[in-house]
Amino acid sequence: MSGPGRSYRIASIPGDGIGIEVIGAALEVLGAAARQSGKYTIEATHIQWGTTFYKETGSYLPKDFQSTLKKYDAVLFGAVGDPDVPDHISLWELLLKMRGGMQLYANIRPIRCFTRPRLDADPSHLDWLFVRENSEGEYAGHGGRSHVGQDWEVATDTNIYTRHGVRRIMRFAFKAASNRPRKYLTVVSKSNALRNGLVLWDEVAAEVSKDFPNVKWDKELVDAMTVRMVQKPWTIDTIVGTNLHIDILSDLAAALAGSIGIASSANLDPDRKSPSVFEPVHGSAFDIMGKGIANPIGAIWAAADMLAWLGEQESADAIMGAIERVCKEEKVTADMGGELNTKQAAAAICEALSATK
Repeated sequence: MSGPGRSYRIASIPGDGIGIEVIGAALEVLGAAARQSGKYTIEATHIQWGTTFYKETGSYLPKDFQSTLKKYDAVLFGAVGDPDVPDHISLWELLLKMRGGMQLYANIRPIRCFTRPRLDADPSHLDWLFVRENSEGEYAGHGGRSHVGQDWEVATDTNIYTRHGVRRIMRFAFKAASNRPRKYLTVVSKSNALRNGLVLWDEVAAEVSKDFPNVKWDKELVDAMTVRMVQKPWTIDTIVGTNLHIDILSDLAAALAGSIGIASSANLDPDRKSPSVFEPVHGSAFDIMGKGIANPIGAIWAAADMLAWLGEQESADAIMGAIERVCKEEKVTADMGGELNTKQAAAAICEALSATK
């Protein structure tokens, strides 16, 4: 969309737990950003898919969820999870079904340090971009159980790596690295032990690298990568890895940068055939649900990424600038050393956003 008066239709799926609170905060900031810009409007439609919907209907998503979501320009998602439902059911039946069903194969998780890092490091060194293969690998869903309950019970989860799937995420990662100032990519692997799928992973990375001569790259085994993140954070810029590896490493990165509550995630369809889904990384956190203390920054950052994806880079930058400002002023929630509740933290960001006009 382009031109004055453009309007974006957003599907808001708060989901469960603190997802409801942080998505409410993110929508407040989105409204403030749209008003500040004056060039576009946001029309958000709440969709009540989550555990309540599951308990009422027996499903987390209706059968026509894809056609429903394709009516929207993007999706803003909160969290999924409930103490009454096993996590493997809630995750697979909602978020993973959206990611796989709509081929949101590129999961982007940016990391920046807005306050004091959780290690002795220069905060500027914690400016990373994680690229996660989001449709196959360890979360492909292949496997099963037999002889259940017997001593010889067998349970398998089969990792799936296709040349097509690896190639497209590698091309995405190399391109993402080429658009960053350092033009540097680290390919995370475990091909010393996983001698089939991740050897293919390494081979395709080397093949794709030839099309990006301006990008310097290296390879790191996933276990060594955890050490490198802690001991040599300045050697890292853009990172690409499998579904499971980046799921774990990006949580570590968010904690190192201050709090998992600040981390955002974008589930992208680079071909734009389906709407992309933007979410905070944290879970439903039922232990703090309803207390009003959840950190809204992850959801607000996800909303900023959503605006950038829609073409409103100026507003996205303004939101990120507001986040940086309130963090420097310590107008943050308790997990980041502040005293504000969720609504106050969102209000502080809206105020900082208005001050930049």
